Amino acid sequence: MKRLLASTTLLAALALPAIAQDQDTYQADPNATPGGSITITYKDDVATLDPAIGYDWQNWSMIKSLFDGLMDYVPGTTELRPGVAESYEISEDGLTYTFKLRPGVTFHNGREMTAQDVKYSLDRVTNPATQSPGAGFFGMIEGFDAAMAGEAEGLSGVTVVDPLTVQFKLSRPDATFLHVLALNFASVVPREAVEAAGEDFGREPVGSGAFRLAEWTTGQRLVFEKNPDYWREGVPYVDQITFEVGQEPVVALLRLQNGEVDLVGDGIPPAKFQEVMADPAQAERVVQGGQLHTGYITMNVTQPPFDNVQVRQAVNMAINKESVVQIINGRAVPANQPLPPSMPGYTEGHEGYAYDPEGAKALLAEAGFADGFATELYVMNTDPNPRIAQAIQQDLAAVGIEVSIQSLAQANVIEAGGAGTAPMIWSGGMAWIADFPDPANFYYPILGCAGAVEGGWNWSRYCNEELDAMATEADAMSDPGQAEERLQKWSDIYMRVMEDAPWAPVFNEERFTIKSPRMGGEDPLFVDPVSIPVNYDYVYVTE
Repeated sequence: MKRLLASTTLLAALALPAIAQDQDTYQADPNATPGGSITITYKDDVATLDPAIGYDWQNWSMIKSLFDGLMDYVPGTTELRPGVAESYEISEDGLTYTFKLRPGVTFHNGREMTAQDVKYSLDRVTNPATQSPGAGFFGMIEGFDAAMAGEAEGLSGVTVVDPLTVQFKLSRPDATFLHVLALNFASVVPREAVEAAGEDFGREPVGSGAFRLAEWTTGQRLVFEKNPDYWREGVPYVDQITFEVGQEPVVALLRLQNGEVDLVGDGIPPAKFQEVMADPAQAERVVQGGQLHTGYITMNVTQPPFDNVQVRQAVNMAINKESVVQIINGRAVPANQPLPPSMPGYTEGHEGYAYDPEGAKALLAEAGFADGFATELYVMNTDPNPRIAQAIQQDLAAVGIEVSIQSLAQANVIEAGGAGTAPMIWSGGMAWIADFPDPANFYYPILGCAGAVEGGWNWSRYCNEELDAMATEADAMSDPGQAEERLQKWSDIYMRVMEDAPWAPVFNEERFTIKSPRMGGEDPLFVDPVSIPVNYDYVYVTE
């Protein structure tokens, strides 16, 4: 998958003492009208609705509407707020977090949620038998290694203090911990429902969320109905959501134009984008929003000539990013650093490497490659990625770098990247979307030493131990009073990365969706940076 630190208000609440009460800054939409139903289409069926397993952009927002965690985000933003936690306290050393649960929160089966459910849910996600792709996020909790090795039953660092109090002990301070508790993987599930459904829990989900699953007809539809006992007052607004699956996006768009569909879940089809934007009536209903996403070219720093920093800098200067953006109908902004603009830690005013072919040639000559060199660029073979690769190929040819394009299936590109055999990779179709809105999530997996291993996602094999140490120092700053200092340190880290240039950041993709005339709700809800792609709990219908 995948994403600001807590708001200034919440940070202040955490400072003295380290306690956060329910600091929810969200104001209900005064125009919202309850009732009605909406229809949303998707090309593919849903793989699972189990929060411990689901990890794709399609089921992410569905799971968020079915389940709750201790932490959450203000709708349409990346601002943290408490979820089913009524309050929490952080110890001075940043190693102990104590959460008080809201009384009266009930699961869809009618049972009240307790602290034991929180412990069970986190023990389950870190149990190797669950095979959760999100287990690694909880590595800062004491007992994680023993649990993952199957040497202990559950996490020793999670303790039930009383029915409405749960305590976490961390093995190290970690400023990302509250974000981790807002991930779907940390959703609270009822043990009896999981055990009754067994392997089918992903098709028979029971949570405490704003909606509950009413129907799932494989290959046809899923129907969510409003949870009348939801603990957040006033939401959700709509009574029912029907997700129609197996719908080609072009057909789905036509149905939306005919008034049969309210949202095309897969977005505006590229082939129809210009047509939609050229029609004022339709363009008025298009919603645009930034994603926590960067598309980039990796350069394997362990292979000549990319072991030479001047060569890597020259590649950055050779790419005409504005031209590449036009290939995807302008649905992105040129990138100037690894972090996207909406991510905390993004360095405002940094211009990156300007498009300068002559400057690139001069750098190549200084590096001993006045006559250029030949290399390979791996790319995923689905449109528009091969066309983007061809534009990059032309730009590099103009400075003397002869590129052979290896257009392969996604799995093969990922395999070559993980094996360290690909000199260059265009990340399109596989580019990083943050799991949560914190700069750490953009570093460790794809730029840190830990990811520069066999099978890792650091395809440039870039490993700067000094920056790794800075990253560790940054994330040990768990005191909210250090929040600004921590983000500055992350900014410094990414500026150092840009100097070393293991990547050529190309663009930050924007998300575009179109809604029917009857859909109500603030625009950010339809391009929610956390509840990708839509925050279903807060949208409504106007007729």
